[in-house]
Amino acid sequence: MTGYLKDVFTNTGNISLFTGRFFKAVFKQPFELKEFAKQCYLLGYKALPLVGITGFIMGLVLTLQSRPTLVTFGAEAWLPGMVALSLIKEVAPIITALICAGKISSGIGAELGSMKVTEQIDAMEVSAINPFKYLVVTRILATTLMVPLLVVFADCIGVFGGYVGMNIHSDINVFRYLNKILESLTFLDIMPATIKTIFFGFFIGMIGCYKGFTAANGTESVGKAANSAVVAASLTIFIIDMMAVQLTDILFKP
Repeated sequence: MTGYLKDVFTNTGNISLFTGRFFKAVFKQPFELKEFAKQCYLLGYKALPLVGITGFIMGLVLTLQSRPTLVTFGAEAWLPGMVALSLIKEVAPIITALICAGKISSGIGAELGSMKVTEQIDAMEVSAINPFKYLVVTRILATTLMVPLLVVFADCIGVFGGYVGMNIHSDINVFRYLNKILESLTFLDIMPATIKTIFFGFFIGMIGCYKGFTAANGTESVGKAANSAVVAASLTIFIIDMMAVQLTDILFKP
């Protein structure tokens, strides 16, 4: 147990130093804009199909599961607003972030880990290229930008899935459906949920880069870097979400 706690505190300290190194490097030239744009495409755009399918299923299933209970109490009219609130405030951000942790964070960890093992990172340093700036900073900035956008995309697709679910058992006009949703949403429902996704994206990229960039020598360490990146990123997402919910409750208590 003592050894496990020592490893936890050691990793926490190391990733804190790694984060501090990131914030020092992010404002220094050169700004690798071309690599940043490439990573936004690879990490964000290519995840759209998976996020879209998952978002549609979330909205559809949530609507179909919730409808019988609301019908029992004669509150079927509340269904669009309830589904939208559930998706936007909690379900879509968490599920999308976990998908990104599994797909993006593991991919970054494996990619940088393999570059570390094959000494490509050392070769970049010899070639007068800052590997931390080129490999780490661009990926972290890309995930910080793209994960919130993916969550917004999942929200929209999830709402559409809810509309399809509503029309399986009833016939509701799309304008009436959207009007019911807009009546239920407030600024305080949307902003905290959006802000926390920025932190999700940042730590998904940070943990993936840290695990890959600090991988040990040997091909076995590549798999360990990818696996530990997923586990650490997923756990961090839940911790951030718990803190965000508590902070929102304290600041905006009715």
